Amino acid sequence: MGLRMSESAKPYFTMVCLQFGYAGMNLLSKAVLDRGMSHYVLVSYRNAFATAAMAPFAFLSERKVRSKMTFSIFMHIFVLALLGPVIDQNLYYIGLKLTSPTFSSAVSNIMPAIIFILATLFRMEKVEMRKVRCQVKVVGTLVTVVGSILVILYKGPFINFFRSHLTTTTSSPLAGDYLKATIFLLVASLSWASFFILQASTLKKYSAHLSLSTMVCFMGTLQSLALTFVMEHDTSALSIGFDMNLLASAYAGIMSSSIAYYVQGLMMQRKGPIFVTAFNPLIVVIVSIMSFFVLGQGIYLGGVIGVVVLTTGVYAVLWGKHLDDVGEVLYREDNIVVEAIECCSGNNGLSIMPKIDEGDEDVETGKSQAAAKESSLVVVVFCSENVNNDSQC
Repeated sequence: MGLRMSESAKPYFTMVCLQFGYAGMNLLSKAVLDRGMSHYVLVSYRNAFATAAMAPFAFLSERKVRSKMTFSIFMHIFVLALLGPVIDQNLYYIGLKLTSPTFSSAVSNIMPAIIFILATLFRMEKVEMRKVRCQVKVVGTLVTVVGSILVILYKGPFINFFRSHLTTTTSSPLAGDYLKATIFLLVASLSWASFFILQASTLKKYSAHLSLSTMVCFMGTLQSLALTFVMEHDTSALSIGFDMNLLASAYAGIMSSSIAYYVQGLMMQRKGPIFVTAFNPLIVVIVSIMSFFVLGQGIYLGGVIGVVVLTTGVYAVLWGKHLDDVGEVLYREDNIVVEAIECCSGNNGLSIMPKIDEGDEDVETGKSQAAAKESSLVVVVFCSENVNNDSQC
């Protein structure tokens, strides 16, 4: 029982650890963007590092199970690279540069609601409002959105428990920057949610998810480099040294792209897109705490209330998803029993009856008669639907 519990807890533990990785990426990226690094260059190097990190493992571990590349799958990879590495990452970094890691993470938490709507529209999630688990998922998604709105719009009084030198004048972006950043971040969230939906669909045709992630990052690198040359007009922008820029690019590529894409693809196959994105609000909690202690950024009462509401919404969605998984297991078990009964009923129960010939009877007739009684009992159980046709059983 303990083993079963640990196995069932692994997906949850893995996704929580992944959020810590994302939180570290947010802080490092914010630092290098504020120092003047181009977000186009950051995205290009991020995907280049991700490709280099995943390619050897994908080549060695999936060379026997890798599906044949078709034009349809290639186009899926091309669009996935456009949605994730190019559109989502660039727009997210723009919003991050204009505001703060906490704000950017909070706005991005609208994504579970977007992906829930998209998954429902594409029939990847069934919404049966008469069932409690569906009601819980819908309410949890709405609560998550409310929590994000609280973090974005409501600040409240400044909270300062540990650092007396922190004041409310801590680098506060302009109202116009908040508005522009919100638009960029919302579009990035829509693009990232679409990435998840398309990724789940692509994995059904191309099940080698490590190879798929590698090719998406490689295609994203090519697209990002092309975009960098168009937007920067200067090839010297791509030159970086052994400094914080290189560290942020390597960390974002290895942790937030290669490992994250692999883990998310694995969880996508097992749990679905709703489960994967339901953990995103935890980034706000982690980033808020890390920003307070590492960057010295203040915490407001509205942020604390919003985080509590966000966490409540996350747990509601996860509980609803857990009820979905339990219901799916029970449904499969019921289907196995029903199929066995229907199969037996269609063949009048003869397919599972051990045939007892006279020549095969043991010397001790009592043993043979006992086997015949046992066989008759099995037929009676499985042929209960044909009780009106006793001669056939």
